[in-house]
Amino acid sequence: MLTVLSVAEAKEKILTAVLARTEQEPVLLTAATGRTLAQPVAAEEDLPSFARSTMDGFAVRAQDTYGASEAMPALFDVKGEILMGQAPEVALALGQVLRISTGGMLPADSDAVAMVEHTEMLGGNIMALSIPVAPGENIIVRGEDLRAGEGILSPGHVLRPQDIGILAALGQMRVTVAKKPRVAIFSTGDELVMPDAVPKAGQIRDINSYMLSSWVESCGAVADLRGIIPDNKDALMAVLQRTGAYDCVILSGGSSAGARDYTAACIDELGKPGVLFHGVSMRPGKPLIFGVVNGRPYFGLSGNPTSAMVGFLLLVRPLLWQMQGATELLPLLRAKVERNLSSASGREDFVRASLYVQGDELWARPILGQANLVSTVVRGNAMLRIPQNCEGVEAGESVEILLI
Repeated sequence: MLTVLSVAEAKEKILTAVLARTEQEPVLLTAATGRTLAQPVAAEEDLPSFARSTMDGFAVRAQDTYGASEAMPALFDVKGEILMGQAPEVALALGQVLRISTGGMLPADSDAVAMVEHTEMLGGNIMALSIPVAPGENIIVRGEDLRAGEGILSPGHVLRPQDIGILAALGQMRVTVAKKPRVAIFSTGDELVMPDAVPKAGQIRDINSYMLSSWVESCGAVADLRGIIPDNKDALMAVLQRTGAYDCVILSGGSSAGARDYTAACIDELGKPGVLFHGVSMRPGKPLIFGVVNGRPYFGLSGNPTSAMVGFLLLVRPLLWQMQGATELLPLLRAKVERNLSSASGREDFVRASLYVQGDELWARPILGQANLVSTVVRGNAMLRIPQNCEGVEAGESVEILLI
């Protein structure tokens, strides 16, 4: 008989049962995307390190442009051009300007840039300006982006491409991140064969190992596909006894309470404390197993692909994030459901859905089908949640959405 917890209770038990990891390692910036920061990052210098133009035009002293108009433009002597990647070679005197391109370095005595669109060359080196320019206009001053010593990224932050960009701008080519948890993934079942095999009558290809390994990698962990285990308790026990090098173990199949479902019994026999719960009040994925042996988490997920996916996203993924010290979780959204959906009170239902925008509102189109139908996983990009003590939702009702 399954001892069933709510989704919230199961998640809390999982996250409190496994100690936080503290292992860290430095990595090159080119390998840091998706990794979780283990130490704070601060700017080591001003960014930008010099005042520069945001427009093509002329570096000016703003006070020299006051009163300029189309009827009476201000006239300036163009003293040369500021070359990209070089410091200005001349200083500005009263009534003088320098040509400058976007990103060019302003001379020390310039405090603005006149846009080329507002200027006209009158012959020789004389430029006419038809609009005044305010101090600071069309420029970025030194340190406007970041000041030296200013904190920019905190521990637990998962590095995104834009973070990599700012670290490169600051010349920080290494960052200290959390070590990736190593996750062993097994599938169980006499009916399973490898994906490259031609199934015989009664056999099916192993889907879950490959789907779960991809989910694991997307969480910043390292997935190790360990193959297929037959429906044999001794074989399963022998495999589990060789998982000591891993930080987490995931098995799919064998999580129900049938005569040939050995996962829970083997985790219990493997060591203490063993199985902490077996069953979560959700559909799909109810017969989920969670145990801990010598501080190492073990998950037994359903063999049905959709059930395995739901169990992973709701309960395994948060733990893998926590094991890396990640503080960022995917936000829950809300969308209006397209049709009526029924549910049994006492469990949470998670329905695959496809999101779309209609007008200025987000809508969810449910994708119905049994948990062992692979196509329902592929066609959806979200799961909508029907709460535990609810008998369903009506068309047009706002529901919680989890992106997948």
